[in-house]
Amino acid sequence: MEIQQAAIVQPIIIKRRRVVKADGHHGGAWKVAYADFVTAMMAFFLLMWLLNATTEEQRKGLADYFSPTIPISRISGGGSDGLNGSSIMTEETYAKDGTGASDRHPSSASFEGKSEIDAAKEKAISTELETLKQSLTEEGSKLSEHMLIKMSAEGIVLEITDSQDAPLFPVGQSVPSNLLSDMLALVADSFATFENDIKIVGHTDSLSYRNGAGYDNWNLSSDRANAARKLLLSSSLDPNRILEVSGKADTDPLMKDDPSAAQNRRISITILTR
Repeated sequence: MEIQQAAIVQPIIIKRRRVVKADGHHGGAWKVAYADFVTAMMAFFLLMWLLNATTEEQRKGLADYFSPTIPISRISGGGSDGLNGSSIMTEETYAKDGTGASDRHPSSASFEGKSEIDAAKEKAISTELETLKQSLTEEGSKLSEHMLIKMSAEGIVLEITDSQDAPLFPVGQSVPSNLLSDMLALVADSFATFENDIKIVGHTDSLSYRNGAGYDNWNLSSDRANAARKLLLSSSLDPNRILEVSGKADTDPLMKDDPSAAQNRRISITILTR
């Protein structure tokens, strides 16, 4: 009887359930994607603000500064600060600083790339010459029409130009007119306010002497430069300040489109600052 009851006992079955837990909103990957989206939107709105707050010239300066295809010069496209500059210096486009396009913007000047002392001295000289020209204009004098101030690699250039109505020299001669004498007397007074050395260069137009003449534009431009030197010395300019007197004939015209223009007949006085 006991054997029969043992056979009736049922086996014990244990069931184990497998519980699968979710990843909790797919982890933190969405946060990274959202942060990227917010960063991109912030950059977009910053770009929109910059486009609205800057000029075309400033945007071009920024583009030139960060472009790897443009060689970096001593003056960067960004100018003196982040948004204040022209493109990389060229003779055609960098007229703002006076280093380029000097024939079209002769009065503009740049004092970047120099020490503070040199820049201050150069600016003072430029201001002195501009003041001289302005004073002549206010007095109603026609002398100011013959004066042109520009920058060069050597320093500040004072161009004293000819005109059809009031020539500096008689045609084909190196005898200075009263007009030139008066102008150089005023110039010598202005030169007394600083101590920089100078050089004098004479220029002519493209009109030449007849074939076979023993005297040509090279002789004429050199003689005119020397005549200007003598006028400056007669106005008490220190002769030791004059480092060079030369003539370039018609090889460096001021009016390149019209080689025979009267403005090409001129005396260039360079105040050396480099």
